[in-house]
Amino acid sequence: MIEGKLHVGIGFSTGRKSFQNVLRSYIFHLKESEFLASQQVALSLFVAYDPSYMQTTRKDYEAIETPVKKSFKLCRLIGPEDIHAMQEELQKQGVLNAGEAAHCFGNGYAAQRNVVLYQAMRDQVDYLIFMDDDEYPMAVTQSGDGALWSGQHVIESHVKYLQFADITNGYHCGYISPLPCIEFDDIVDEPVFRRFVEAMSSDVLQWDNVMQVMANGGVTYADKEMLVHRTAKLVEEENNAKFITGGNLGINLTKREKVLPFYNPPGARGEDSFLSTCLQNHTVKRIPTYTFHDGFSIYSTLLNGVLPTNLKAVSFYDSRAVMQRFYRACIGWIRYKPLYTYLTCHDTYRERMDETRRQLQQTIPSICAFFNSADFERIAAELDQYDAAVEQHAAEFEATKTIWNKLKDTIPSDHT
Repeated sequence: MIEGKLHVGIGFSTGRKSFQNVLRSYIFHLKESEFLASQQVALSLFVAYDPSYMQTTRKDYEAIETPVKKSFKLCRLIGPEDIHAMQEELQKQGVLNAGEAAHCFGNGYAAQRNVVLYQAMRDQVDYLIFMDDDEYPMAVTQSGDGALWSGQHVIESHVKYLQFADITNGYHCGYISPLPCIEFDDIVDEPVFRRFVEAMSSDVLQWDNVMQVMANGGVTYADKEMLVHRTAKLVEEENNAKFITGGNLGINLTKREKVLPFYNPPGARGEDSFLSTCLQNHTVKRIPTYTFHDGFSIYSTLLNGVLPTNLKAVSFYDSRAVMQRFYRACIGWIRYKPLYTYLTCHDTYRERMDETRRQLQQTIPSICAFFNSADFERIAAELDQYDAAVEQHAAEFEATKTIWNKLKDTIPSDHT
């Protein structure tokens, strides 16, 4: 609480200055719903940014428009120098040693999220809502040959359901997957591509979903029934995890013992997936609100009110950039598959890794030929590297949780 009001934080982990366009859109939605005026809510902003990602500067993140900035009680813009100062302060206080501070607040997406979490707890935030910088507060459904759009009150929905949950997670539509449509041929037919996809699959990549997305030209449409009935549901545990995504994600900070850190192996993603494996004793709710994922950065004009009547089908033939995005996603998937499998399917880990290798051996030559790129050969080597280090990465994950508990114990709380 802050001044008797519910303290809600909006969190971004970003490397794009265009996050401000997304932020502005959320603020406009809050004003349209009169949420800030009618609710006893204080709103704060937490942005951990990486200027090296797109060669930005601190000024790019500080240039928040005055009407937007006035909506926030606190604006915390946290760059590399701020994180370094945070690490030094923790060492001076004797809370963490140098290695522990670097481990928890070092490089990567998980570390950025941990910085936001930590700062939000220090500022006595009650609910923290993570937003992605390429997801917009709107939903798109398919109607005949056209697209129908609806605004989504994302922050309001998280605040409503976090009263009775530890974690809330909304839905995603738009260009969620880096898999556009593909025209199968004699080089890569459907069985070959399926084996290739299954080699990398874990929690987010399932063949049935892949086929549906590709059939829609790479687009995932919102569920009309969900938008009409607006029903929340509990996320049940499956395969030793409660699946969540990193964006459109709410975390209740009022119960400090339930606030967990993010982790990803060095150079990998999957920080949301690894958190999913720790939620056995958490109440996790899938809430009835969508965000539109502009994964290929082709619909930024949506934030200016330009609503297309049809969504563009994205094909591997559109540009080399589409293929490169898919390739980078493959590297990301294969890097976090060993640890995710180790945590969720420990007893069958070795068999699953062996099967993954067989699938890659059978399919990578065809994939390289199809895309006329030898880059995909690297996937097998990445698997070997992260498989060999899986026990080390599992130990690092446990160490992160231990360090996080030490950190939480030092933060005063007014939550009872």
